[in-house]
Amino acid sequence: MTKTAIEAVKNIKSKDKVFIHSAAAAPHSLIQAMTERHSELRDVNIYQIHTEGLAPYTNIEYKASFKINSFFVGSNTREVVQCDNGSYIPMFLSEVPALFRKGIIPIDVALISVSPPDKHGYCSLGTSADISLAATQCAKIVIAQINEHMPRTHGAGIIHISEINIKVEESKPLPEVLNAPLTEENKTIGKHICELIEDGSTLQMGIGDIPNAVLSWLGNHKNLGIHSEMFSDGVLPLVEKGVINGALKKKHPGMIVSSFVVGSKKLYDFIDDNPIVQMLDFEYVNSTSVIQKNPKVVAINSAIEIDITGQICADSIGSKIYSGVGGQMDFIRGASLSEGGKPIIALASTTKRGASKIVPVLKQGAGVVTTRAHVHYVVTEYGVAYPYGKSIEERVQLLIGIAHPAHREELHKSSKLILG
Repeated sequence: MTKTAIEAVKNIKSKDKVFIHSAAAAPHSLIQAMTERHSELRDVNIYQIHTEGLAPYTNIEYKASFKINSFFVGSNTREVVQCDNGSYIPMFLSEVPALFRKGIIPIDVALISVSPPDKHGYCSLGTSADISLAATQCAKIVIAQINEHMPRTHGAGIIHISEINIKVEESKPLPEVLNAPLTEENKTIGKHICELIEDGSTLQMGIGDIPNAVLSWLGNHKNLGIHSEMFSDGVLPLVEKGVINGALKKKHPGMIVSSFVVGSKKLYDFIDDNPIVQMLDFEYVNSTSVIQKNPKVVAINSAIEIDITGQICADSIGSKIYSGVGGQMDFIRGASLSEGGKPIIALASTTKRGASKIVPVLKQGAGVVTTRAHVHYVVTEYGVAYPYGKSIEERVQLLIGIAHPAHREELHKSSKLILG
């Protein structure tokens, strides 16, 4: 049944649990139409990870109509979550699909964006399988925006047209996220990490300056693979050069395995009908038991701050939620169990305002995403520390050694007060 977006969202009722397709796949025509019904709706619970583009349902004037429940907070939901008009659900991304599949969070309506059906009637979830596949499989009503700009991807994110209850035809280019120029600081961090990466490694990295900086240094490496919850444009030159070929992977050799992608139109064209790209959901891609089966897994993750004993805060600034647990622990643990694996936490030594990101103690209310027992490599522009297997006293010295020089003396003084 094909309808307009306005007609389609009339199937959403007050108190429904509504899932919104992730990242670049967010179905903006359906989102806008749902938001326009705000005066008719009350207590609709929205479930999502981050989405690209506008999220008008987060506006404060719609507080009575929509409540946001986010497994990962992005820029378009950060304010509403921090102002207590929305909620953050702390979960390892690997475990979120099971919330839907086990009925712990039953989904009434899934709003998704898909490619047009092929000759067999199958549509693709395109750029995002992540938690979206599970939500789509479990929703009572599936409303799909069929978009000719959505790439058809290989893997698990396939849905037959007969499983879509309501279809809306919209043709809109996907939102693009373009790489910013690299700073000298990030180039230096990237070079440090590059020197840790061996030929034949399998990489996990996200979007952002540091992952792009790392990728920019890898042009002379050989036989690299990708098994990552997401990837962006930075991998494309390395695929074109044959540096990334997955030849030595044990799980999905020769394949790029991911759950979602965000980037430019060139990236979306690359994944379109490309059999070397396998889009699978988080329950599989982020599974520690799967990750560890590849050799030399290098997991590169970021932090908001780290204390001098190695505790990593990556989801909040003090008590204010900034992002989410995400897949950091899934991959830190998976890499540590991989033969020759290297779990890496990478961060600039200071904030934009010059405050140290290596601190005596985490801010009050800060969440520990990765414990001090899980930390292996920590990298800043001032070098690489390896606190794994070290005592608290040894860790303190190692981490202060990669802090910004302007903060080291104060960190030493603070450490004496903390350690006694």
